[in-house]
Amino acid sequence: MRIFVAIVLSTILLASCTQESNNDVTGSIGICARKMFSSYNPKDMKQCVAVCISCDRGQMSTCSTSCTMKGAH
Repeated sequence: MRIFVAIVLSTILLASCTQESNNDVTGSIGICARKMFSSYNPKDMKQCVAVCISCDRGQMSTCSTSCTMKGAH
């Protein structure tokens, strides 16, 4: 029984650590991105980095890495 409880708790902990934990609950990043670019494309590296820096208050290096990991070219 203890093993079952440990497995269930481990599963719950791992489920809470998804890579999509960067959800913008308020939608403010999306609104900011649309204000900057009328047709915002998160796969465009220049647009992605600009939005990250301006709307998400990021740094050039972290935004560049983040956009690359999200599939921007």
